[in-house]
Amino acid sequence: QVRLVESGGSSVQAGGSLRLSCAASGYSFSGRCVGWFRQAPGKEREAVATTFTGLPRPVYADSVKGRFTITLNNTDNTLYLQMNSLQSEDTAMYYCAAVSGYWCEIPPTSPANYDYWGQGTQVTVSS
Repeated sequence: QVRLVESGGSSVQAGGSLRLSCAASGYSFSGRCVGWFRQAPGKEREAVATTFTGLPRPVYADSVKGRFTITLNNTDNTLYLQMNSLQSEDTAMYYCAAVSGYWCEIPPTSPANYDYWGQGTQVTVSS
């Protein structure tokens, strides 16, 4: 059984940083398409950062480029999202997601393409 568990969400001041973690059990992030998504109240879930871990060429939302970084630690099978220069607009529930199959040429940005999801971790940025 696949289980993704996010952690690291918190309340921070604008300009601050957070690192989100996503630990997987029953699933290896290696050689898969994975991503971080977020959903603010009243808004649709959107891709923040997606990547194919076999050949890391991350795709970032324009709103987070230069501020967020998605990385994978293969040793402990944990996906990270480093978030710097946080803004109030970054306030949302953040989810990690993963595709069941191996290989993807271009990591998908639509939530519909992802098979596994964590329960989410809340990030609140106050100005």
